[in-house]
Amino acid sequence: MTTSNDLARYGYRQELIRQLRFRDLLAYGLVYMVPIAPMAIFGSVYAGSGGMVALAYAIGVVALVFTAFSYAQMVKAFPMSGSVYNYAGRGISPPVGFLAGWVILLDYVLVPGLLYLVASVAMHSTVPTVPVWLWLLGFVAVNTIVNSVGIRMTAVVTRVMLVGELIVLALFLVVAGWALATGRGRFSWDAFYNADTFTWSLVAGAVSIAVLSFLGFDGISMLAEETRDGARQIGRAMAAVLVLAGVLFIAQTWLAAMLVPNPGGLRAEGDVNGNAFYDSAAVAGGSWLATVCAVATAIAWGLPNSMVAQVATSRLLYAMARDRQLPAFLAKVSVRRSVPINATLLTGVVSLALGLYMATRADGITLLSSLINFGAMVAFLVLHVSVVVHHLIRRRSGNWFAHLLMPAIGFVILAYVVVNANIAAQRLGLAWLGLGVVVLAGLYLTGRRPVLSGLAPTQAAGRDMERV
Repeated sequence: MTTSNDLARYGYRQELIRQLRFRDLLAYGLVYMVPIAPMAIFGSVYAGSGGMVALAYAIGVVALVFTAFSYAQMVKAFPMSGSVYNYAGRGISPPVGFLAGWVILLDYVLVPGLLYLVASVAMHSTVPTVPVWLWLLGFVAVNTIVNSVGIRMTAVVTRVMLVGELIVLALFLVVAGWALATGRGRFSWDAFYNADTFTWSLVAGAVSIAVLSFLGFDGISMLAEETRDGARQIGRAMAAVLVLAGVLFIAQTWLAAMLVPNPGGLRAEGDVNGNAFYDSAAVAGGSWLATVCAVATAIAWGLPNSMVAQVATSRLLYAMARDRQLPAFLAKVSVRRSVPINATLLTGVVSLALGLYMATRADGITLLSSLINFGAMVAFLVLHVSVVVHHLIRRRSGNWFAHLLMPAIGFVILAYVVVNANIAAQRLGLAWLGLGVVVLAGLYLTGRRPVLSGLAPTQAAGRDMERV
């Protein structure tokens, strides 16, 4: 079991309460990933993959299983909040850790804003009398209040909403399966492989979009300082939620692909209005099923998904602030609630402002999605490198399978996906990284170069960790 002594070894005090069990981590990860997440971006992945939407999700699962394995290796070595920021900073060097944290900020800070925006636009289309900005304000207010009360309240609320999502998903799977069995749609394996459209670069480009559905499993690592049963549970929970969600993603997209009313048109013209999945649901069960899926998706993205995204973002800000790499006020923890209160409130404010601004842009959702995916995948690449540097090179590990082969395979797969990602996302992502380099240079010039406490004790303890 991880205790406060583990943090003391790294020079930190235990300020967050350890009260989360494996089931809480599993529920957190599933809510963050959203079991019905593909419903919102099904059309984009379908068009981008030439109809091979299930294949794109299957490759995504495989790629990120290697990433989850690397997370498990690093969270055992450094059982604390901060995710890739801490793993790269302690596994490679503090400056690399800062840049990794900066890159993944592109993911964590933008994700809540994207979720609020998608949900608000969807709810506005369902209830046109309520403007998008009011939906945004409502979602942000509810989530910020719940997260400010404490992590236990967040866990309870998200678990209840997870049950609702799973009920809607089960309803779709049953109705869609019955529709296919009774002659509606067309049974086909084209969603997994279509010789007429298949190219590796095409599928890789679609995977770079589908990755948005998987983001969230890594957020579990942010709760390392609030887990009761030790750091090993973090790795197990990440792997379990990734595989479970992956199976659900593949099943629903395969069924939906076989029910698409106009496959050729969707591949050629894309899904401008984001209704492709709901069109398939309408073929399966009628307009009532399409409405249920649309409303459930909007609520899932706007409340439980964005709620846990806000938790993960606030923990990253908290971890970087207590190391003096972000303003110190973000490291303040509420004595009564044991939550990083200032980081939580700031995340809510930034998400609201970002959502309101992007709502004025025609490409707001697409732009945010591309930036988030690019930031996450680059951070994952750094994670794989940190496993090799920390364990194999620095610790002289003899476990070549865990500390070289697995991270190397994960790195190669993700690198190929990044290379084939949206060009605009690549440019904007690299611009963000360049800005991070400028900020890092500023820290050095002002005498605040990245320094992580407890590195010497960590290195000594690392040898013991390798024997476990």
